[in-house]
Amino acid sequence: MGTEKIFPRQDAIQKAREHSEAGRCIVFTNGCFDLLHTGHVHALQHAKSLGDVLLVAINSDDSVKRLKGSHRPIFSEGERALLLASLECVDMVTVFNENTPLELLRSVKPHILVKGAEYDTNRIVGASDVLSWGGKVERVPMFQGRSTTELIQRIQRMKADSQ
Repeated sequence: MGTEKIFPRQDAIQKAREHSEAGRCIVFTNGCFDLLHTGHVHALQHAKSLGDVLLVAINSDDSVKRLKGSHRPIFSEGERALLLASLECVDMVTVFNENTPLELLRSVKPHILVKGAEYDTNRIVGASDVLSWGGKVERVPMFQGRSTTELIQRIQRMKADSQ
């Protein structure tokens, strides 16, 4: 269930173009999504409410390792893609191997780019591109205490306390 929403990069680009040509509003967001949590779900539901088609681009395992360290990701890109694809609000999932999704974003040309409010608009990768073609950049408020790093640290503290 959900695997029909997972697309290789080129197929995701083509599908997004078809949706756009049909007049549908494409919303794009990205991230590692290493431990799916309520903050992610809230942000994804909000992103979907802004348009017709939500495309979620996730960092590949190699990309996560480069960005987060050798101890990450916790879940493989296939597992992360499947978890995201199982959410009703997510229409498409694809994986990118670069450190940022800029190349993919430029190929998709979404109408709306969504990132967490912890990012300043001028520091959001691809924001200037999206604005240049008339799109919008939306920042979604974060849930306090709901970040993957914070959750991992809390689990580590719990493990240490139990020993």
